Amino acid sequence: MKQIAAVILTVLLLIPLHVRAAADTQEKEYVTALAEAQTGMLLDGRNADLQVPAGTQTKLMTVYLAAEQLDPDAQITVPAAAERYPGATVWLRAGEKMSVRDLLKAVIIGNANDACIALAHAVSGSEQAFVDDMNAAAFTLNMRQTRFADCTGISAENVTTAYDLALLCRALLAFDWLEPLFTAYRDTLRDGETELVSENRLTRTYEGICGMKAGHGDASGYTLCLAAEQDGVRMIGVVLGCADDDERFSIAKKLLAQGFSGYTVTTPDFSAEFLRPLPVKHGTAEAVLAETGALCAVAVPKDGRICTAAVLPAYAEAPVRCGQKLGTAAFYCGDTLLCEVPLTAAEDVPRRDFRRALRMLLSALFR
Repeated sequence: MKQIAAVILTVLLLIPLHVRAAADTQEKEYVTALAEAQTGMLLDGRNADLQVPAGTQTKLMTVYLAAEQLDPDAQITVPAAAERYPGATVWLRAGEKMSVRDLLKAVIIGNANDACIALAHAVSGSEQAFVDDMNAAAFTLNMRQTRFADCTGISAENVTTAYDLALLCRALLAFDWLEPLFTAYRDTLRDGETELVSENRLTRTYEGICGMKAGHGDASGYTLCLAAEQDGVRMIGVVLGCADDDERFSIAKKLLAQGFSGYTVTTPDFSAEFLRPLPVKHGTAEAVLAETGALCAVAVPKDGRICTAAVLPAYAEAPVRCGQKLGTAAFYCGDTLLCEVPLTAAEDVPRRDFRRALRMLLSALFR
């Protein structure tokens, strides 16, 4: 009986460990995001807003800031902090000079940590100052679930979401001169002495590829950010936390295929002729016309129908200024809100004071 009781107790003690292990496994399942590049709209995804380790995809922000702040042909002097840096490197030496373009090549194709450090110092003076700039840029790009702790991705404190990385990829696509680096599978530095080979093997086979980057790490798993263009439409697929090398490529290709086959980019049609004049209280005119500003492009299913809802108050209180927001026009595809644009006053309507009221009365009497 004592032996049976001991076995039962052991099983009971192991159950919580098994449950915890199962939960940990579930937490590490991959996450994805499919976004359209022109609009930045999230089209589909699996836990696209779940915060996960960023891993080497952190380097995409390093690339973004370097491309934004530095001349690609400028020569950078390698700082001492970059020499003998751990992880993947191109064996930079303190005092060595290398162009920004070649350092970016080392980061994008070769995943080089020491090149990240050299770029960080060139942009901000130190890695810590650069990390502050990385987080500021993430906020500006609306990457609200992203936090950076270094410029290389070594720290487990670098966290992001699949959709946040899609927004970063969208921003990187604005730099046309980066595309040859993002789409290269092999290249060299130092006049051929240092060979670089990309982890993103789709650079050789995927039609219309524009970039971006593949990576892997213990905390992040196998990751891939992939952008491609077909028939003038650009799609971005992000896959994070995969269990093996092949899985990320397979999932990313399926995401992009879904985007290209199922979605199109269009600008909603809206005419102010369908809006009634908005009454104005205490104004020199009885009503004011509302109009829309520039309409934004949206990504919608190819078989989808866009509906419009205009929201205006019962009246406006004078004075009304030309361009003043009066209401909103919202565009929907089914139950999905695509975008909203303001409805603004087409002209000024001054407030009616005693002098203006008297002038209007006399004008009406002698008309």
